[in-house]
Amino acid sequence: MPRELVYVGAWQGTQVFAAWFDPAHGTLDPVGAVADITSNWTTTHPTLPVLYVAGADLAGSVTPYTIDAATGALTPHGAAVGTAPSNTAGGGLAFITVDQPSNTLLVANFAAGLAAAIPIERDGTLAALASSVQDTGSGPNPRQTGPHAHDTVVSPDGRYVLIPDFGADRVFIRRFDRKRHELSADGVPGDGYYATAAGSGPRRIVFHPGGHTAYLVNELAADIQTLAWDPTGATLTLRQDLSTDSAAFTGTKSAAELAINRDGRFVYVSNRGENTLLVYAADPATGLLTLIQRTAPGGTSPWSFALHSSGRWLLVANLVSDTVNVFSVDQSVGTVTDTGASVSIPSPDCITFAAVRT
Repeated sequence: MPRELVYVGAWQGTQVFAAWFDPAHGTLDPVGAVADITSNWTTTHPTLPVLYVAGADLAGSVTPYTIDAATGALTPHGAAVGTAPSNTAGGGLAFITVDQPSNTLLVANFAAGLAAAIPIERDGTLAALASSVQDTGSGPNPRQTGPHAHDTVVSPDGRYVLIPDFGADRVFIRRFDRKRHELSADGVPGDGYYATAAGSGPRRIVFHPGGHTAYLVNELAADIQTLAWDPTGATLTLRQDLSTDSAAFTGTKSAAELAINRDGRFVYVSNRGENTLLVYAADPATGLLTLIQRTAPGGTSPWSFALHSSGRWLLVANLVSDTVNVFSVDQSVGTVTDTGASVSIPSPDCITFAAVRT
């Protein structure tokens, strides 16, 4: 089984790092720094050897890089594209992802409190910004003085983009025109958002493969919510709310990452406050969650993690301990086990498996 390249961003750093991952044995071999750029999030083109880097600069820019499949080195691949000027503090962009059916890069601009859509050319370079939509609102926490978009997820039918906004305590629902790469707040049925409890800090959302259930992680409340998705009315309705903290935990709440496995049986969450990884089983009939595992993340402050496409591995970015740790996944029951394998990377905040292999 060939090795794969893994790219890791460094929170408040100035470099992107690479490592080789062996999916047969679950081992990581460091390559080192491969680009000099601030990075809050990275993602790859689905078919081309191109890595997109979301900058931490307040201008809110995304930079494409060509991946050298032999060495992991990165070289600029076209020009950076800005999403919107940011006049507020907050760290630039928070998240980027590629919507493959429309060849669109979707961006959550945390600092500016908006989401943006950037067309991707056939060669993987970025065209000019096609559209952006501004969030509104604030919350009671001192970190919620204005809107802070934190994620962008396309609805199963491709008609909407959902945007958890950390500052506004809302998940905004925007219409998405895939042909024109356009996001719009106009023409959305209902209110155009799902409101969480004040001070929740929505951070991540994923859809169940069945298409009618979504899971939302709130950072400040450190909870995970099971939501019913109505594609006709474009609405989310709360069905279940579970704390990711144990009953004994009394520290600062801070949930972070969220993922669901390919067949929708298991949901994974990281909790930076209590320093844990959690695994939930999703009921196949109802989508409701049951906690099946709470375990240490192999380091300190699991900022994010990435599930390998095989479903066999989970790589965890432990920001404070400066490590990326490898966990094996028992695909029959969903639980994870620390393999002891890790690499040292300063302040890792995002892990991206590249499409290229050797």
